[in-house]
Amino acid sequence: MISFRQKGNFSKLSGFLERTKEVVHMGNLDKYGKDGVAALSAATPKDTGKTASSWKYEIVRTKGSVAITFSNTNIQNGVPIAIILQYGHASRNGHWIEGIDYINPAIKPLFQKIENEAWEEVTKV
Repeated sequence: MISFRQKGNFSKLSGFLERTKEVVHMGNLDKYGKDGVAALSAATPKDTGKTASSWKYEIVRTKGSVAITFSNTNIQNGVPIAIILQYGHASRNGHWIEGIDYINPAIKPLFQKIENEAWEEVTKV
């Protein structure tokens, strides 16, 4: 059996995390939102271009967290076109049209950029 005993407190860690919270610039989220919309728009398969031009973002702030939410407003007959392009759909005559994974490859570099820039800010403290 392994046991673990700790003596003292986590005041240094808590102080570090509090300072870090102040350093991370939430103003950059708007820039990241715009970059994400541009990446998604460029990667979206284009027939008419309506789906590509229908991307938007929202910054959602809750207690203790902030999130960027991307969405697409091109909805036809209750069907979100961006989603059926991503995952596939049945055609009118019943044939399956395979989806194209375009969202994940488009947005992954942005997530990596956010992660890297946040880590740089955190380690400056």
